Amino acid sequence: MPQSRTNLNPEPETNEPYLIGLLLRFSTFGAAILLLLAGLLLINWWLIVIGGFGVALGIYDVIQSKHAILSNYPIAGHIRYVLEDFRPEIRQYLLEDDKEQVPFSRQQRALVYQRAKNVSDTNAFGTLDNLYTHGKEWFLQSAISQPLENQDFRIMVGGERCQQPHDMSVFNISAMSFGSLSANAIMALNQGAKLGGFTHDTGEGAISPYHRKFGGDLIWELGTGYFGCRDDNGNFDPQSFAEKAIDPQVKMIEIKLSQGAKPGKGGVLPAEKITQEIADTRQVPTGQDCVSPSSHTAFSTPRELVAFWQQLRELSGGKPVGFKLCVGQPWQFMAIVKAMIETQNYPDFIVIDGAEGGTGAAPVEFMDNVGMPMVEGFLLVHNTLVGAGIRDKIKLGVSGKIVSGFDIARMIALGADWCNSARGFMFAVGCIQSRSCHTNTCPTGVATQDPYRQKALDVPSKAERVASFHKNTLKSLASIVGAVGLQHPSQLQPYHIARRLDDGQIKLLSKFFYFTDREALLDHSARADVFNQMWVMANPDSFLANNDALIAYNKDSRDKGKETSAPTKQSTESLENIDNSGLLIGNVNNTFRDFPSSNN
Repeated sequence: MPQSRTNLNPEPETNEPYLIGLLLRFSTFGAAILLLLAGLLLINWWLIVIGGFGVALGIYDVIQSKHAILSNYPIAGHIRYVLEDFRPEIRQYLLEDDKEQVPFSRQQRALVYQRAKNVSDTNAFGTLDNLYTHGKEWFLQSAISQPLENQDFRIMVGGERCQQPHDMSVFNISAMSFGSLSANAIMALNQGAKLGGFTHDTGEGAISPYHRKFGGDLIWELGTGYFGCRDDNGNFDPQSFAEKAIDPQVKMIEIKLSQGAKPGKGGVLPAEKITQEIADTRQVPTGQDCVSPSSHTAFSTPRELVAFWQQLRELSGGKPVGFKLCVGQPWQFMAIVKAMIETQNYPDFIVIDGAEGGTGAAPVEFMDNVGMPMVEGFLLVHNTLVGAGIRDKIKLGVSGKIVSGFDIARMIALGADWCNSARGFMFAVGCIQSRSCHTNTCPTGVATQDPYRQKALDVPSKAERVASFHKNTLKSLASIVGAVGLQHPSQLQPYHIARRLDDGQIKLLSKFFYFTDREALLDHSARADVFNQMWVMANPDSFLANNDALIAYNKDSRDKGKETSAPTKQSTESLENIDNSGLLIGNVNNTFRDFPSSNN
């Protein structure tokens, strides 16, 4: 039997392997020494400088103890660190496939760049997609498809208690704060929103002077730090809020419960990144970290949350108020819904942020493993509101890797009212996905506070690109809606999209996803019993689960032999909801919208 199998530490017969390895490891260092000697002999100053620098670097590498690679491979070991630093660029430009999403594919980025620059976004020679792979989705076009004249699709946001409803586009800029983005990027986004007639979410970093410069419509997001309307202790300041919220430029107020990149976790803006402008905007001191807590201090129960959004509504003069969340424990959202019903006080809108979102920095564990993805999160919220019988009282927005007309059309077909995009609009102002947002070294000046780097971002030209990206994306959305034979995205339904399953079968999304029946939760008749179970766990007076109620419900279900999979009255009625135009075969997503008539 060979010695290598019987002796775990075999002794080499000669020293040749060790000597050869030693020569290879120190060959670059040796070359630097020879280069220095050659320079001295030839009296060539270039060789002396280059060789001397190499020798000095090699000596430092040998005597330092922090990096084992540099100690074992002096000078040559630095090549690894250089390649590691440039790995994203090498991968993006040389190795990355056109469809490989990390997190956005080259094709997705190119689509945004083309539409932002108003150049042709068409491709030739067929699709790059494998149309037979599992998970592939496509719209089912109609034999009576037609081009649409109106491509500026809009919705009205504002419920019964709202006194200043907002007419907004179905495609808007998602939350990105000043501080996370540069001043020039904020100005370009807001001027683009002004030019294109859509809405710009401020993010939780408050309303900066750069949001106000061009007068684009704003959604003011209030996070757990209450930046821009906080007292000296970091708590909510009603008077400061009211002074800013009545500004006509502020169209809606959004309470951030959680965000997709790091749900359930607060944030810290390091003291060294807090400029005087950021400190003034956020109403925080300079010289110390700016902490965004993980939860709110203005409320601690679902019922208190309802009271808080009503307070904001009154302080803002009756503007639309809602909240944003990345869905976590479902019974907690259902507890908020129960509090709405009991108080008869509903938010004007809810934005569902998918866990795939995130324009700034977040721990890898949170980005990869915490929070619900956008589609599942949206369907949980949508189905809960439908099952509680209040879906028609609240508008729903979504955000999470939305950059194309198909992305928008798909989510509206599932039941959303509008879509937001953050990274899509970052691409429009010049982002190249270098993934250095948290380092203050963004190469395009989008996500940095370095005044020299952000100076390279030309505001007027980038604002035009933001507006063009929005316009051309809605044009693409209109093409899809027209191809399906409809007049408005609100008419899209889940059965207009087909999906290929793992086994090769094809299902319509109306059969692939679960859609609950209207008011089914109120009498525990949801066909998916897990919804009934989570509903009874929800407590409007606490975010903690009511486990006693769940135990009682399960016992009652066993005693009665309850069968929740049987068709309900609501489910059979929904199939009979035929639109007079003949274009629809039922309101599967239960959005209860007013569809445009067929003669429009």
